[in-house]
Amino acid sequence: MKRRVVVTGLGMITPVGNDVATTWRALVDGKAGAGPITKFDPTNFPVRFAAELKGFDPLQYMDRKEAKRADPYTQYAVAASVQAMRDAGLEQLAGIDDPDRIGVILGSGIGGLKSFEEQHDIYRERGQSKISPFFIPMFIADIAAGIVSMRFNAKGPNYATVSACATAAHAIGDAFRTIQYGDADAMICGGAEATVTPMAIGGFANMKALSERNDSPATASRPFDLNRDGFVMGEGAGIVVLEELEHARRRGARIHAEVVGYGATGDAHHLTAPAPDGEGAQRAMRRAMKDAGLAPGDVQYINAHGTSTPANDFNETRAIKCVFGEHARGLNVSSTKGATGHMLGAAGGVEFIVASLVTREGSIPPTINYETADPDCDLNYTPNRSVERQVTAALSNSFGFGGHNVALAVRRFAE
Repeated sequence: MKRRVVVTGLGMITPVGNDVATTWRALVDGKAGAGPITKFDPTNFPVRFAAELKGFDPLQYMDRKEAKRADPYTQYAVAASVQAMRDAGLEQLAGIDDPDRIGVILGSGIGGLKSFEEQHDIYRERGQSKISPFFIPMFIADIAAGIVSMRFNAKGPNYATVSACATAAHAIGDAFRTIQYGDADAMICGGAEATVTPMAIGGFANMKALSERNDSPATASRPFDLNRDGFVMGEGAGIVVLEELEHARRRGARIHAEVVGYGATGDAHHLTAPAPDGEGAQRAMRRAMKDAGLAPGDVQYINAHGTSTPANDFNETRAIKCVFGEHARGLNVSSTKGATGHMLGAAGGVEFIVASLVTREGSIPPTINYETADPDCDLNYTPNRSVERQVTAALSNSFGFGGHNVALAVRRFAE
C-alpha cells in the first residue's frame, strides 16, 4: 500500500518577497515584482526589465566564505531550504532518527549561469590559469542539491532534476514517489534559478520569448490576456519538505497540505512550442488526477503554468477544457507569474506552494494585469483580485521547453 505524503515545510525566495509569508501576501494582494534590470547594464538590450529579487542577503543563511563560493542560484536554494526546514521543525533534524531516511531532490533549469559568464570573461581576458578552481562546483546544476544535503546531513536519495520550466515540479513529484514507496521518510525538494544575466536575457529576447514592454515592466507579465507578448524573466527558489504522514504525526508536525497525485509526460513535438491543444499537458493532468483518485468535479483550483506567451496560454486553456469538460467553467484558474515573472526552474516549486496554501487558506491569488479578454482563452482566470473559496483539491501545472509536462495534485489535509 502506498504511504500518504504531506507537506510540512515551505520556503520561498521570490521577486515579491524573501519568505513565504511576504510572498503569499503579495500574491493575494496582486503586487507585481517586475522592474528595470539592476544586475547588469541592459542599455543595448531589446528587453531591459525583469522580476529581480529585492534585498536578498545570502549572509542570513550562510557565512561569507560559503556565499562567495556559491552561485546565486545555490544561495537561493539554500535560503529557501533553510526556511522550509525551519517551518517543518527539522532544521536540526530533530525527529529524524536516521539521516539515511531524509533526502534531497533539488533542481535548476540552467544552473550557475552567472558564474559561467563571469569565468568565461576571465578566461577570454586573462587566460586559462585565472579560471577559478571553484568554477565547476559553482556552475553545475546539481551542486545546490549537494550543498543542501550537506547542510542538513541528509544522506538519503540525492540528485538534481533538469527539465527547463518543469524542473521543480519534477523534483517534487519524484520526492513524493520516493516517500510513497518507502525509500525515505522526508525529502527536501523543489528548484532554484538565477538567470537575470546578460546571456539569459539576450538569448530569450532574441528568440522572441520575452515581453518587450520596457515602458511598463509591472504590467508586462499578463497571462491569458489578449495583448500578452511574452514572459518576464524571474528568479528565486521554491522549496518544500515532504514527509510521510505517520512520521509527521509522531513528531507533531504542522501539515500544510497532502500531496496526492503526480503526472509527468513528454510532448515529443518541438524544441520550444507546446503540442497542439496542449496534448501532453492533458495527459499529465489526467495522470495526476488518476493517481490522486480525483474526478474532474473534485478539483476547484488550478495554478496554471500561464507564462504570458501566446502559445502556452492558448494551449494550456485548451488542455484544461479537454480534461475537465463542462466543469472547466467552474474552476478558478490563476497564474501567479503575473506577479513573480517566470522563475524557470524554480517556478514549479513556488507554484506548488501556492496551490498548497490555497487549500489551507481558502484564498486564491489572482492573475494580475488581465485587461482584455482573449476569445481563445475563455476560462475564469481569477482576474486582478483574489477570491475567497474553499478548495479541497488543486492542481499545479508546469511545462518546459523540450516538451516536459508535469501536473501535481494536492488536497486540503484531512485526517
